[in-house]
Amino acid sequence: MTETPAPDGAAPAGAPPDAALPGLRASVEAILLVVDEPVGEITLAQLLERPRHEIAATLRELSAEYTAQGRGFDLREAAGGWRFYTRDVCAPVVERFVTDGQQARLTQAALETLAVVAYRQPVSRARVSAVRGVNSDGVMRTLTLRGLIEEAGQDTETQAHLYRTTGYFLERLGLRSLDELPELAPFLPDDLPDDIIEGT
Repeated sequence: MTETPAPDGAAPAGAPPDAALPGLRASVEAILLVVDEPVGEITLAQLLERPRHEIAATLRELSAEYTAQGRGFDLREAAGGWRFYTRDVCAPVVERFVTDGQQARLTQAALETLAVVAYRQPVSRARVSAVRGVNSDGVMRTLTLRGLIEEAGQDTETQAHLYRTTGYFLERLGLRSLDELPELAPFLPDDLPDDIIEGT
């Protein structure tokens, strides 16, 4: 007997409920929300195991849909891939938020992330996340927007982007150079592993 194909993302007939997968549109949106660089159609096609033309059509449909709905964000093709961007007409609001946000207190997560960058620089986002034990990409973007950290080239082995603190960071802390950062060891728990203390 021939089975009727299941709707996009739905489990086949007779399959257990937990076999259901997100639809193509939802999957594409979820991936685009976490990327920090434009992601190519081929990459998405391989990851989602769909034909490239289907991925391309979905991306263009989503982009047109966001525009028609007047969303504050836009899905655009740039640098050989696709990524979410804030819509041009929203630039004044975003700029005001970022500028005013300079005066806002940093969250605990931001302070932890900034400390890791300060003491481990130059350091990749993956390394920061590993030290903190939680994904730190969003916090890294916030610190970059606030001018406290900046890109510092790429790792020669992994090609990952590296980050360091900025002159503005030193200014805000009243330091002349990174050499004036306090010793970290006295503030760490006695039972902390040596590799954390030594920064390996």
